[in-house]
Amino acid sequence: MLSGIPNVQTGRPALQRRERSILKLSPRWKKVLTGYLFLSPFLVLFIVFTVVPVLDSIRLSLTYYNMLQPARWIGMTNYKILFLDDDIFIKAIQNTFIFSVVTGPISYLLSFVLAWVINQLRGRSIFAFAFYVPSITSSIALSVVWLYIFSGDRYGMLNHWLLNWGIISEPVLWVDNPKTILPVVIIVSLWMSMGTGFLVFLAGLQNVPKELYEAGAIDGIRNKFQELWYITVPFMKPQMLFGAVNAIVASFGVFDIAVAMAGMPSPNYAGHTIISHLYDYAFIRFELGYASSIAVVLFFVTFGLGRIAMRLFSSKEE
Repeated sequence: MLSGIPNVQTGRPALQRRERSILKLSPRWKKVLTGYLFLSPFLVLFIVFTVVPVLDSIRLSLTYYNMLQPARWIGMTNYKILFLDDDIFIKAIQNTFIFSVVTGPISYLLSFVLAWVINQLRGRSIFAFAFYVPSITSSIALSVVWLYIFSGDRYGMLNHWLLNWGIISEPVLWVDNPKTILPVVIIVSLWMSMGTGFLVFLAGLQNVPKELYEAGAIDGIRNKFQELWYITVPFMKPQMLFGAVNAIVASFGVFDIAVAMAGMPSPNYAGHTIISHLYDYAFIRFELGYASSIAVVLFFVTFGLGRIAMRLFSSKEE
């Protein structure tokens, strides 16, 4: 009597098996999703605190915004004023590029060479600490010492030495003369440049396998400089890339030490940098739209130079 009624129970196991097969992921997709799951905290923080502010700065750079009135859309007007009418910004670009061309490569090479030398010494931790300390010391505190050295009277340390040696006949106004302000800032910045890049280079040198040097000696490498060129530098390309990007960002982001040494504004804007110009319009004049256009220009300059550094130091296999 019940034989003509279809059995509903017999269809459920097949349906459940089909649902399980749909929900079951391949090992490759499991690996991808697991990777993104572990990466998600960083991605969320990166998007919230880096991507969103950059996009918002680009939006604000196309508006007039003074914090008292709602932002008003003005298109590319800020950029036109920036490059065509703002002579101080052009001066700031010139100072920043001169500073970067000098301090960027020199600090980069100096960090690597000192890390390479210290890595071969006993008690390298003490030497590394001594070179690293200036980079974590406050710029304001360091400026007190350097302002004493470059003081413009005859009691300044440098003027005192030069007068006693007969090199100069009268004191030099080191931080008041527009011709000497930028060289002074460059010298102080180079002294403070043994920072994160220096430690990364030192750690990378310690991680080069000793077997590579032994194999190199068998293949004909005879001195330390050949080891450096043929073994150490190729093995340390990731650290070299990090150091290059770090040097670019640091050289274009100079602000504290320039203001502490030369003041703001400096005489004849001789020590005025892009960050100083941005700070002036953002936190003194409160013209945030114009300040955002300065920040966007600086972002694309450093981003472009960072991409060039990645091309130079990336492995051929990548």
